[in-house]
Amino acid sequence: MSENKILFNTGSLDEISEEMAKLASKEESRLELSPENADSGLAKLVLTIVELIRKLVEKQAMRRVDGGSLTEEEIERLGETLMKLEMKMEELKKHFNLTDRDLNINLGPLGNLM
Repeated sequence: MSENKILFNTGSLDEISEEMAKLASKEESRLELSPENADSGLAKLVLTIVELIRKLVEKQAMRRVDGGSLTEEEIERLGETLMKLEMKMEELKKHFNLTDRDLNINLGPLGNLM
């Protein structure tokens, strides 16, 4: 029995087709680990988790900025920290020969990570 099922959908045929395409694309986002590629597979997994956390922190930071709960100095420090983290992620992706698409895992009902 497959876990990838559309159990109920009241949407149009286009919406159902989109949902089916999402299910089919899940195969592409799986980690393929073997003894030959264990290093790159582990790097992909770790960087994907770090990218997910980075995006969540960035969204929370924007909510705090928009909510006015940060001082100008805190906003400046936060922006600089997020920029440095993004630059480090780009450096690590280059080092392990990964792209944004490689890290774009499907989060089920939440959609794709990026």
